[in-house]
Amino acid sequence: MSKHHRQRDWAPAPPALPTGVHAVDNHTHLASVPPFAAEMDRQARARGQQPVPVYAVEQLIEQAQEVGIEGFVDVGCELPSLETAVRLAEQHPGTVWAALAIHPNEAVLHGHRGVPGPDGLPVRYQPWHEQSFDQAFERVVNLASSHTQEVVAIGETGMDLFRTGQAAEDIQRQAFRNHIALAKELNLPLQIHDRDAHQQVIETLLADGAPERTVFHSYSGDAAMAQVAAEHGWYLSFSGTVSYKGNEGIRQALNIVGLDHVMVETDAPYLTPMPYRGRTNAPYMIPYTLRAMAEALELSIQQVAEATRNTTQVVYGI
Repeated sequence: MSKHHRQRDWAPAPPALPTGVHAVDNHTHLASVPPFAAEMDRQARARGQQPVPVYAVEQLIEQAQEVGIEGFVDVGCELPSLETAVRLAEQHPGTVWAALAIHPNEAVLHGHRGVPGPDGLPVRYQPWHEQSFDQAFERVVNLASSHTQEVVAIGETGMDLFRTGQAAEDIQRQAFRNHIALAKELNLPLQIHDRDAHQQVIETLLADGAPERTVFHSYSGDAAMAQVAAEHGWYLSFSGTVSYKGNEGIRQALNIVGLDHVMVETDAPYLTPMPYRGRTNAPYMIPYTLRAMAEALELSIQQVAEATRNTTQVVYGI
């Protein structure tokens, strides 16, 4: 295993974007980064290594702004994190916005104790999973409907079939359909989580009718899937995975959909871009991903950053 997979401390900040150039992290989990870092800090101390600094959300925002990242869509996709995302948006108006949904893996856990858990792994039920999916989803509906200034998207929703059985797949598909309908009802963009479920996600979108602004978060498909997205006007959001060695199909997708349908994200605290894959991710890492995108497109980082910023404005109105 390479060194960057073993290290868990914060990666150095990238060079800032050119003066006057800004970008938006259109999919992140701000409130999840400090606890993730705190756990890494605990593990580092247990190994007798240097402690890891633990940043508050405000510090993460300031750190990102220093390198040209001016806005953040914070995604709440577990029942307890819905209010957290809305509260962060209220506390940072004009800088942080919220996207809300019940994650497909979470949908399997809500009120379905008899169903094997997602990933085929031992299930760790939390107290909030005692509520049915319908109850959890109703909270998404209520918050999105009542916080129209803060909530700019429904997501992340979709399907995650990584070692997931048929019963869980059926639950996920119905949950996905509920979110599709809600996005269209509220005229909000839809952020899609798609893991090992390309065919099922596309089939569901086409059967139910995709929202006008449909975004594949952390795009993981290939060139052929990107062609389908281009034909339907769907948007692709690229995370640090676009910089990983084996992901040539993801890089090809950039050219297929065109800059007016491309955005950038971190999905922090995960999916850290190269050369720091494996370390804690945070919004200040966006320029690394933009650089990888620029190299794939044979464009300047300024051109790609400005294009993603423009697309984000079109999709989310922010």
